[in-house]
Amino acid sequence: MLCPDEPELIERIALALIQRRERMGTAESCTGGLIAAACTSLAGSSQWFERSVVSYSNQAKTEMLGVPPGLLELHGAVSAEVAQSMARGLYAHAPVEWTLAVTGIAGPSGGSEDKPVGTVWLALYHHGKPIKVWQELFKGDRHAVRAATVRVGLAALCEALEDRDS
Repeated sequence: MLCPDEPELIERIALALIQRRERMGTAESCTGGLIAAACTSLAGSSQWFERSVVSYSNQAKTEMLGVPPGLLELHGAVSAEVAQSMARGLYAHAPVEWTLAVTGIAGPSGGSEDKPVGTVWLALYHHGKPIKVWQELFKGDRHAVRAATVRVGLAALCEALEDRDS
């Protein structure tokens, strides 16, 4: 999918959320709040953006989002299960209808054969709908991986918001 530039995505997300009278939040690990920063770069974003939790450590994921420690031990922080738990945990703790969660390995170190640098799991949740969880493998340095994660996450949210069945 060809991603429009970030400002256009943010404007489309804002318009869709305002029209729906809904709000969103993010649970971010590898992006360190970059998705929230992109959202709040638009004046008036308090109408539709509620909050972000930057849960970089496993302890933060557990304490702030309710990710079970056993899930982290079993699957690792960079996994579909943890991304899903982060999205659901934020939804359970925030007055929002949409959550976007990301967890990954931005590098330059920390990768493995099973989970190389650039591995990112994203989860998008809209109340009452099945959660969408997917994996991306981005190329490039730390900056490139984080920037690509922001773009792909925002594009997926925008697409879901503009889908009349969501």
